[in-house]
Amino acid sequence: MSAQTDDVSAEDGLARIRGLVQPVLRDVLDRLDADTREVCGYHLGFWDADGTPGHGAGKGVRPALAVLSARAAGGSAELGVPAAVACELIHNFSLLHDDIMDRDTERRHRPTAWAQYGESRAILAGDALQALACELLAEAPSPTSAWAVRCLNAATRRLIAGQAADLAFETRDDVTLDECLEMAAGKTGALMACSASLGAVLADAPSELAMGLTDFGAHIGLAFQLVDDLLGIWGQPERTGKPVLSDLRSRKKSVPVVAAFDAGGPAAEELRALYALPRELTADELERAAALVTEAGGREWAESAADRELAAALASLEPLDMPPDVRAAFVALARQLSTRDQ
Repeated sequence: MSAQTDDVSAEDGLARIRGLVQPVLRDVLDRLDADTREVCGYHLGFWDADGTPGHGAGKGVRPALAVLSARAAGGSAELGVPAAVACELIHNFSLLHDDIMDRDTERRHRPTAWAQYGESRAILAGDALQALACELLAEAPSPTSAWAVRCLNAATRRLIAGQAADLAFETRDDVTLDECLEMAAGKTGALMACSASLGAVLADAPSELAMGLTDFGAHIGLAFQLVDDLLGIWGQPERTGKPVLSDLRSRKKSVPVVAAFDAGGPAAEELRALYALPRELTADELERAAALVTEAGGREWAESAADRELAAALASLEPLDMPPDVRAAFVALARQLSTRDQ
């Protein structure tokens, strides 16, 4: 990885790691039955519904963290590939199920798997990806592979708990900001923390390094989720792959919204009233809701919180002993994940 820390070097690093991970990710799908493989490959962007080949979807952030963590511990990039693929499989298991629960019909500018193939096949595809993740990681040529599987399963349980909390928020009007942040720490932070340390676990790293990388991943995961919440309201559809104002349209209690609620005042009360309407919001009402989140201070709070989490992530790296180019790559990736220009 380059020692530069600008966004270009981060993109180059992601591309190189994708080159290591994508062939293994494709190959592991061949272990599945044909019907389930079709849905999984479609969701992962390896082919369209009509069989037209694709190049794979997603930025590959979690695989990059896993490979870098193996290198941080003195291992090769190849040693980190089983961890990288396993984390990407778990991430996509969660996305398949998340799309169904949120009733999202579009991801990355095309129909979601459940919208294309039906809920039942999409659920089974998600289950299959979770099983493949544990299977592949258990086969890793490392004496610590069993411990790595335990780490991945623990992170998956936290991810599921976060998703369960997010689901429960839909029927509550008393969600607190602390609860919202705790949910994000589980739903997004847990797998990021695992990804940032799982390669190091396979490399049998010292506990200080593995735990430090876990802290780094947890902070950068929360920063990433805060940015994602901001993009869910103010992101550009051509960049995010989601409809404009999508989180407001679904009345999602994301961090900016809950921070606005907590602020109180006329803007917060008007926003609560819009969220309570028993019908879909009009285009004008959605625009008004976004303006109210800003007016109440929710946008500024989330932006400041994302900046704090980035600073905490970078501070977690400082005492850790690792090659300079790996440290630089971690820093570049952290800054890229925390930018709001996406």
